[in-house]
Amino acid sequence: MILVNYFARYREQLGIGGEKIALDGSLRTIADLRQHLCARGETWQQVLGETSLMCALNQELCTPEAPIEDFDEIAFFPQVTGG
Repeated sequence: MILVNYFARYREQLGIGGEKIALDGSLRTIADLRQHLCARGETWQQVLGETSLMCALNQELCTPEAPIEDFDEIAFFPQVTGG
């Protein structure tokens, strides 16, 4: 089981702040997880299909190629700019 969190406008657009997902053999990386979630429909594709999407694994920024394991925490959030 992995914990997936959605932050900022992603949380608003998806209508969910987080969820637990059973980890199976098809989910080896964050990119695999992202593809799995995008298969849920158009809204998911629009949100998680963004090229500027940021992700974190166990509270550390990472790339979508990062491998995931049971009990990991994955977070998706939009790129943030400062002023």
